Amino acid sequence: MCYDIKTKVEAALKRARRYNNEEWTQMLIDQFRPFLENEYFHVSGFEHPELLIYTKNSFDKPIKAVWGLIPFWVKNSEQQLKTWNNTINARGETIFEKPSFRSSAKSKRCLIYIDGFFEHHYFNGESYPFFVQKEDKEPLIFGGLWDEWVNNESGELITSCTIITTKANALMSKIHNNPRLKESRMPLILKEKDEDEWLNGDLKDANNLIVPASDIHLKAHTVRKLRGNNSVGNSPKAVEEYIYPVLKFTA
Repeated sequence: MCYDIKTKVEAALKRARRYNNEEWTQMLIDQFRPFLENEYFHVSGFEHPELLIYTKNSFDKPIKAVWGLIPFWVKNSEQQLKTWNNTINARGETIFEKPSFRSSAKSKRCLIYIDGFFEHHYFNGESYPFFVQKEDKEPLIFGGLWDEWVNNESGELITSCTIITTKANALMSKIHNNPRLKESRMPLILKEKDEDEWLNGDLKDANNLIVPASDIHLKAHTVRKLRGNNSVGNSPKAVEEYIYPVLKFTA
């Protein structure tokens, strides 16, 4: 699964830099300056933070979306709150069938640039968080879905998104071993050359991209606890390597 990530605006602007000159990119930085002040070294999807995403209609400029998909057909705030925590992730194998995701899977796919993500490894009844990133520390490109929902009670238009997951690759199969789950999972990580196909391709093209990231080079290390009294919260310490002597496994 993917419930915890590290993401900074600089990572999110990588795609924008490919399409636009430095002057335009600086305009984007100025636009998102308030967002810069709230960068995430660690943030949980259950906090429903705002992320920066790219869509088919905004392919060179990111837009803000809250994490946790709110389908357009949600009737009211009560239904929204009941749905929200169940749509942080979307299983890639069923996004074209599940009511919460199938409309977005057809026409509202998005890209989410992040620095890395966290996943828990279980050993002797305890869980130990790992931080996972690319070996070269370049941003990871997640495949996601997005939607727009109008709160009929307030009139507010909310843009939201979800991160797609798929079966784990070899590395993530070692790390993500939750005994309560039937299989190991990982976020859908796209190659740069596949970005536009994910945004613009037909259903078959998109479905063919929902595979484990077998040839994207990842590395991982253990970090301090993400939750509870010993958590360091949203600080640089959240991604620093932290050794657990009892844990013999290393990625």
